[in-house]
Amino acid sequence: MTHAASKDDLRVSTLFDFSSHIVLVTGGATGLGEMAAQAFVQNGACVFIASRKEKELKTTTDRLNTLGPGKCEYIIADLKDKAGCLALCAEIKKRTDRLTVLVNNTGASWGDDYYDYPEHAWDKLYSLNVKNIFYMTVGMEPLLQKGSNASSPGRVINIASMAGITTMDVTTGEGGGLSKPGHGTFSYGPAKAACIHLTKMQASKLAPKNIMVNVICPGVFPSRMTSFGLEKFGDALTSGQPTGRIGKPSDFGGLVLFLSSDGSAHMTGNAIEVDGGATLTGWRGKVGGESKL
Repeated sequence: MTHAASKDDLRVSTLFDFSSHIVLVTGGATGLGEMAAQAFVQNGACVFIASRKEKELKTTTDRLNTLGPGKCEYIIADLKDKAGCLALCAEIKKRTDRLTVLVNNTGASWGDDYYDYPEHAWDKLYSLNVKNIFYMTVGMEPLLQKGSNASSPGRVINIASMAGITTMDVTTGEGGGLSKPGHGTFSYGPAKAACIHLTKMQASKLAPKNIMVNVICPGVFPSRMTSFGLEKFGDALTSGQPTGRIGKPSDFGGLVLFLSSDGSAHMTGNAIEVDGGATLTGWRGKVGGESKL
């Protein structure tokens, strides 16, 4: 009996070929979005990055195009509401007739006092961390379907956070974290939990249309969102890492590439944790001890 793999090409060069990929990364000018965009560009893909600030977009686009061999273009977009999402979708449709991957990375955080937490922090975070993912995915569905099939489906990669899985907020202790001591990101975790659940709903709905939807849940990575915490309370954050270090661009970029490759064409609805085992182990090292940061 002929082995099932006898007719398949399982070489890395085939399974992880991104030369024909067309990708949109929201929030792609900085942080995790920029890591994802660079991973695609350095592997030959055509990438669109979108965010609010043109200066940051232009700087990142120029840097990535210097790296090549893929190419990067930018679009100014504000995804705080449905209108902003639909405007970006309309602009993308002017520039390309298909999309291989949509990376929904736009997001925000807010740290404040638990007993005086502002209402607008809930509204803003649910708009940017949940609502925009829904409208961007709906708007890009026709382009994601174009040319897709069961063996080479379109991909949606949502970016949530380990904050959407854990129930202990590392920012509430006296040692500080992603916000100052005594404060916490109380609307951030629930919004990211909603992102994870929305991903599973999207995965269920879109699988019959040959669009796979997965969500990445990063722990602490270098980004604008974590810059305050890493600068002020880096020891406190690193002490929760059993590996002694936080995430690196290769950790995130490599996973994004995998979820966009032929090697993951049969995966959907997965929430993938990328925190070096911090949550799994419950590791709490000594603040101020030796670090691999």
